[in-house]
Amino acid sequence: MRSKMWGVVLGVFAFGGLIAACDDGGDEDTTTKAAWVYISQPGDLGWTYAHDQGRLQVELEVDDVETTYVDSVAETAEALGPVLADLVADGNDIIFTTSFGYMDPTETAAAQFPEVKFEHCSGYKAGTNLANYFGRMYQARYLTGIVAGRMTTNGRIGYVAAFPIPEVIRMLNAFTLGVRSVNPTATVEVRWTCTWFDPTLEAAAADELLAAGCDLLAQHQDSTATAERAAAAGAWAIGYDSDTLSFVPTAILTSAVWHWGPYYSRRVQAVKDGTWTSHSYWGSIADGIVAVGAYNDAVTQAVRDEVATKQAELVAGTWDVFYGPINKQDGSVWVAQGVDIPDNEKLSMMEFVEGVIGAPAGCN
Repeated sequence: MRSKMWGVVLGVFAFGGLIAACDDGGDEDTTTKAAWVYISQPGDLGWTYAHDQGRLQVELEVDDVETTYVDSVAETAEALGPVLADLVADGNDIIFTTSFGYMDPTETAAAQFPEVKFEHCSGYKAGTNLANYFGRMYQARYLTGIVAGRMTTNGRIGYVAAFPIPEVIRMLNAFTLGVRSVNPTATVEVRWTCTWFDPTLEAAAADELLAAGCDLLAQHQDSTATAERAAAAGAWAIGYDSDTLSFVPTAILTSAVWHWGPYYSRRVQAVKDGTWTSHSYWGSIADGIVAVGAYNDAVTQAVRDEVATKQAELVAGTWDVFYGPINKQDGSVWVAQGVDIPDNEKLSMMEFVEGVIGAPAGCN
């Protein structure tokens, strides 16, 4: 969700002379064209990398398709608007915008270009030709919390958080619930960077948590800076976005991982088949859109079995992460025994659960 959008001003897309499609009497082109817009370069790990792996899967699974992407697009209408207009002019049938801050400009583009399908990742707006999609990453976060709760020695875990928005708070809470499900007195202390990708700030926050006594770190940013600082201090870490074990093998125990390919293939195929419809999709671990990554050899089989047992309950739908009893950060009752927090409240979650140390930051 690659960035919060504080006060996005909807801009007018400045473009001229869009060429109207016309029949030149030649053979009909059956190629479906799909485009993605990224907040950063794909690289070899992280949020954008995971989305681009999904794009590449589309090329493998969908016949007669042409894909493209534009990377490093800022989350402003002034930046995104012309990019979307160009992608429309290039004949793309469906366009995926993959950062939270792209939401309002994507909605504007959908209204201006009703013949094109638009899909926005991590937002909540929809329309006739505009869909939104995301995944229940909080489920994978809970499972990695079990690993963290078992592997911490002193029960003090640090969390380098991005922005104080529902996505981040929901996942931090889920991670903490996972930790305390196996280690009831453990705490998760949070530090904020107010960035999605800034290795320098991430490293500084990680060092601060390590200096405070945390012996295991988790994160909600797109680099491995937090895990690298953990490795330098002889501490453990939990990765995020893509499977990062091979990048910091001495520290990372496992990762909470995105798998976008199956979703992207289904949606592009639907455009090709003429069956695409708008929706608000929130895929689960059962759908395969989120998962737990590879394990460090230090994670025992007993811990892996604990994770597998809870994952089986999630897949079966017999249990979910935010089933009560759950207390708020101050110890008061939040969710009663056997009650599940409704999805609309999960999506707007701004309070911490018991066991989190810290408060939401002010990010300008």
